Amino acid sequence: MKNLKGIFSALLVPYNEDGSINEKGLRQIIRHNIEKMKVDGLYVGGSTGENFMISTAEKKEIFRIAKDEAKDEIALIAQVGSVNLQEAVELGKYATELGYDCLSAVTPFYYKFSFPEIKHYYDTIIAETGANMIVYSIPFLTGVNIGVEQFGELYKNPKILGVKFTAGDFYLLERLKKAYPNHLIWAGFDEMMLPAAVLGIDGAIGSTFNVNGVRARQIFELAQQGKIQEALDIQHVTNDLIEGILANGLYLTIKELLKLEGIDAGYCREPMTSKATEKQLAVAKALHEKFL
Repeated sequence: MKNLKGIFSALLVPYNEDGSINEKGLRQIIRHNIEKMKVDGLYVGGSTGENFMISTAEKKEIFRIAKDEAKDEIALIAQVGSVNLQEAVELGKYATELGYDCLSAVTPFYYKFSFPEIKHYYDTIIAETGANMIVYSIPFLTGVNIGVEQFGELYKNPKILGVKFTAGDFYLLERLKKAYPNHLIWAGFDEMMLPAAVLGIDGAIGSTFNVNGVRARQIFELAQQGKIQEALDIQHVTNDLIEGILANGLYLTIKELLKLEGIDAGYCREPMTSKATEKQLAVAKALHEKFL
């Protein structure tokens, strides 16, 4: 297993106008992340890949293409989580057979699952796949909040390495790092990377790293060196870019920024707005000229 610390892009997936996967563009985005963004790894099958709007077969195809293109150049984490536990197990087995370095799974959502049900979900995926696991905690989308003691219960399974922490609760982050220093934490909010880094995260997984990965690494490494003001200066620039992206449509704008880099970044998957308006295109161009 490769080193899983550092900067991971949450892999963006380009779709064709009919909603099918744009394989050529996906391979270009992967190469861009490896060669230009210089990321340590890719987080494949997460929210950024519009994962929860595609079929099991399409998820497998994305896993296959990503592994085929990246090979062993960087670390690969496969997000296999689903409300359908059978699908999560099936995807976990597939990604493990492909040679992914680790699995991740979003907490089961929509229904108000009890903590024992959530623990059973993770333990089942691990038992069926034999793979290591990263918990994907994103409470503002799932409604699932896991406390310090509950993480301790999850961590009794030695295959659970840590958590992708996509939350703004830095008190909880600090408590987790102190309570479980041998478990890893990846920050999931790009705009709050510096305060997370100061608290001792082991890495970060972000959607904007597809276009802003170099700055992300600078923030992370400067924080580790104690050069907080320098890191903050770069976080300010990063957040100006993120503010513009969020106001213009997150995934759509990142795709348009990649197109301006010469990449066939395609469209978004419906029911998201699939194609940028003239106004959105103009904003993307202005952001590209200013920040990239």
